[in-house]
Amino acid sequence: MGRLDGKVALVTGAAKGLGEADARIFAREGARVILTDVDEAAGRAVAADIGPSARFRVHDVRDERQWIELIDDIRSSEGRLDVLVNNAGVVQPATPEAIEEESLRFILDVSINGTIWGCKHAIPLMREGGSGSIINMSSIAAIRGHPRSAAYTAAKGAVDAYTRAVAVYCAQLGLAIRCNSLLPDRIDTPMVRAMATATKTMDAALADNGPGKSENDYGQVDDVANLALFLASDESRFISGQSFVIDNTSGITKGSVPPRIIPG
Repeated sequence: MGRLDGKVALVTGAAKGLGEADARIFAREGARVILTDVDEAAGRAVAADIGPSARFRVHDVRDERQWIELIDDIRSSEGRLDVLVNNAGVVQPATPEAIEEESLRFILDVSINGTIWGCKHAIPLMREGGSGSIINMSSIAAIRGHPRSAAYTAAKGAVDAYTRAVAVYCAQLGLAIRCNSLLPDRIDTPMVRAMATATKTMDAALADNGPGKSENDYGQVDDVANLALFLASDESRFISGQSFVIDNTSGITKGSVPPRIIPG
């Protein structure tokens, strides 16, 4: 018996990376999954590979009208929504002195507006079903700060803060709708690879896991997806408004975590 049997889950930014991993593990655990992304070809390929329990829809999370249409479609086709993963996000490198308006608006619109619209329109459908779990994808940048991706840091900080607002709102209304955020770091995803290349900081371990490197140098997408699965399931029914860091201590260490400590 799957941990999400009978549940309907919506995952944004599901064409690759963390969103894809969430969609796959949710489907394996019994959920019917709606994947959304602006990358239609990749998204449809992932949904087809998952199988009949998954379907894909082109969706720009910045557009509130598209959220309204998407939730209406889920209400008509599925009759319920139990899990929302606000995963869609973008990063473009720039220091605080180098941020440009167009890039700033794009980054903030995807992460902040996308999360706000997702919560706004998912809550009523979850309320109709009696319960729900919202999982917002933040980042270790929200608490640590990444100077070369300053706008992304601001966006993810807002996502983490907004998570608590939604959690308290639902709790004070007596709704069985939970909202938590995930703050990963050093996870091997296409976005992390692209960012590392752009800022010329890619570690050799990320590229080829070469000699002398530990399997824990970089996390894998399932390291995040397994926690998302727990938060999506009824096992976490009394957990809400929390920020979960997934980083193998990098957030509490000055600088990058070395592969290992050499005695002596």
